[in-house]
Amino acid sequence: MRLKLLSVITFTIALSSFLSCKNKEESTTETTGTDSTLPLIPAIPYQIIKAYPHDNTAYTEGLEYHNGFIYESAGQYGKSDIRKTDLETGKVLQQQKMDKQYFGEGITIFGNKIYQLTYRERTGFIYDLATLKPVKTFSFNTNEGWGMTTDGKYLIYGDGGTMLYFLDPETQKEVKRITVTDQYGPVENVNELEYIKGYLYANQWQTDFILKIDPNTGKVVGKADLSDLRRKTGIPDPTNDETAPEVLNGIAYDSSSNRIFITGKNWPKLFEIKLDN
Repeated sequence: MRLKLLSVITFTIALSSFLSCKNKEESTTETTGTDSTLPLIPAIPYQIIKAYPHDNTAYTEGLEYHNGFIYESAGQYGKSDIRKTDLETGKVLQQQKMDKQYFGEGITIFGNKIYQLTYRERTGFIYDLATLKPVKTFSFNTNEGWGMTTDGKYLIYGDGGTMLYFLDPETQKEVKRITVTDQYGPVENVNELEYIKGYLYANQWQTDFILKIDPNTGKVVGKADLSDLRRKTGIPDPTNDETAPEVLNGIAYDSSSNRIFITGKNWPKLFEIKLDN
């Protein structure tokens, strides 16, 4: 009887130990396996090709390249404008100031017009490309307007969240929308946009990342880390000074020469860089 009881006790302890180890093993696998099984976003290396002068009083919200010139939307209430500048010198050639109740945001060029968003006014402006004179306004449904671009068929803009909205250029009405996602889920703070060779490239606000996004699915398919750009080029770190260089923001593409240009809010320089273009 004593031997039988001992055997039962021994068996019970062994079984308990086995189950404990198994549960621990399963728990460990579940905890550590989650991140390790997620697909990694490919890193996009970058190379600085050339630096150009840039107006360091421009709080850059939108950036475009067209026929040898840079077009830019500068933000801040009471300081917003849309401008055409000389690439080589940074000199402002044409400028259209906005009323002080508007905060200028992303721009894109479609046909012979420039389309521009405003920050919280739910108002968009359409300008004549040749004169920069406003010819029309339109409204959009989101609470905020951030980055803007075009794929040649639609106007595409973001509101600072995870969504990108596709508008009919003629009516400015929404046609469709996509959610930007990476391996962890929806991606926030999608900012300035540029359409390059079938993909959307986006600044992510408050980071030094440029995201490459599939416009059909919203998936982030590549990411460029430009966190050492300031050190390489002498751009000071952000401070509390309103005129000090702030975050990286602004992407423009020269499709005729396959050149990408970037800058930042209140940056004294604009850079031509190479990504995976």
